[in-house]
Amino acid sequence: MARQVGSTSGTASAARQTKEAPGGASGVAEAGWPAPPDTAPPAPAGAASPPAPAGAASPPAPAGAASPAGPNAVTTAEAAPAGSEVVEAISGEVVKTSRRRGWLRRAPAVTAGVVQVAPSVVAAGPELDLASNDPLVGYLLSAASAVDITTLQLQSPALRALQEAGVVLVVPLISSGSLVGLLSLGPRRSERGYSTDDMRLLNSLAGYAAPAMRVGQLVRQQQAEARQRERIEQELKIAQIIQQQFLPKELPDLPSWHVAAFYRPARTVGGDFYDFIPLPDGRVMFVVGDVTDKGIPAALVMASTHALLRDAGPRLISPGAVLGHVNEMLCVDIPAHMFVTCLALVLDPVSGEVVFANAGHDVPYVRTQAGVAELRARGMPLGLMPGMNYEEMTFQFEPGDCALLHSDGLAEAHAPDREMFGFPRVSALVGKGPSGEALIDLCLTELGNFTGPNHEQEDDITLVSLQRSPSAWHQGDQARLGIQGDQGGTS
Repeated sequence: MARQVGSTSGTASAARQTKEAPGGASGVAEAGWPAPPDTAPPAPAGAASPPAPAGAASPPAPAGAASPAGPNAVTTAEAAPAGSEVVEAISGEVVKTSRRRGWLRRAPAVTAGVVQVAPSVVAAGPELDLASNDPLVGYLLSAASAVDITTLQLQSPALRALQEAGVVLVVPLISSGSLVGLLSLGPRRSERGYSTDDMRLLNSLAGYAAPAMRVGQLVRQQQAEARQRERIEQELKIAQIIQQQFLPKELPDLPSWHVAAFYRPARTVGGDFYDFIPLPDGRVMFVVGDVTDKGIPAALVMASTHALLRDAGPRLISPGAVLGHVNEMLCVDIPAHMFVTCLALVLDPVSGEVVFANAGHDVPYVRTQAGVAELRARGMPLGLMPGMNYEEMTFQFEPGDCALLHSDGLAEAHAPDREMFGFPRVSALVGKGPSGEALIDLCLTELGNFTGPNHEQEDDITLVSLQRSPSAWHQGDQARLGIQGDQGGTS
């Protein structure tokens, strides 16, 4: 049943039933609850409460409870926080209606619909660009504890910025002997200075915060480096695709000749190149080159050199003239300390005669019936000095002869004990007998055995094999016999 609170006149009665307020306390005891043992029984309806003794003081109201408006008023603590006592004043008497855990606490009056928000006491520190050579850095590293900067005098832009921002105390965050951050504090709200205990607490906090901040800095740095590496790798892949477009997409189809080629850069992109340039008179210019250095710089110079050779070859035809023209063009624009070695060889596929010029490139080896021959011609590398002349030499390929055009990535490779593979080994491999792809495979297999399985390629490798078919013997004999037969029939 609902608890009733009577009035002294007996003409008015009130019944109130409430639910439990949020937080666990209610303003008035709920219906059906028994009265606490220390609570006086309610007066019957219509009965008058006994008057208070004359001169007796009314019991003081609990802290936080509103004073009764009159002798018949009912006071409830509906806004009391959880765990507080709820008190009723009935006819001037204080009655405890419910005891929850804790003590009655003073609760400020809250206006309905208004939410009070505590003012923020955290302010962002000044934006500070602290250079490594700033005098403040050395001072804080030497102090290694909280520093009052109000009276500090240094020729430091950072110190001046902190003082202008109202900073009073600076606590350095030091990790592994390096300053990784600062704790900057303004004046205390109590308008008192920072005590020794405050300083001790701040220094202890800095000792824990500095390593954590350093770890965070390293993580961010590693993430930035990872993004940078990913971007560079993506750009290198694009550069590799572009560079591959400069290499021949197919080998020349020459009757009675077999051509094979192999190219492997030491990095994603390289400075080696080779090409087969068709000439107007039906001959073909074989070009093999190598730019000093590796990677992107060499790839850029390689692209420029390749374009110049492509332009000059069909116009000048002569290998010496082509190399001379390209040299003059490269001397103007090539970066310092860079040059290009290049071999230009013009092949007549019908007669088997070659005319070649060499700009400081590795000497080609030719396996003949008499042994291994070298195609030597004198000339300076391209891009070193203007006005250079390039010697032209000739060689006659007989049927069965096989040449290997190569770059220094093969001969100048090193074993784990730093022994060099060497040109004699390359010459010996050419003389062993294989031709075409079999010769290239033999060279790569021997190189792998020499350098070991965990070898990191030191330089770009380019191999071009050129062999005149052995069947050319029979074709030449048939041609000569046909000419002789025609002469005998005529006579």
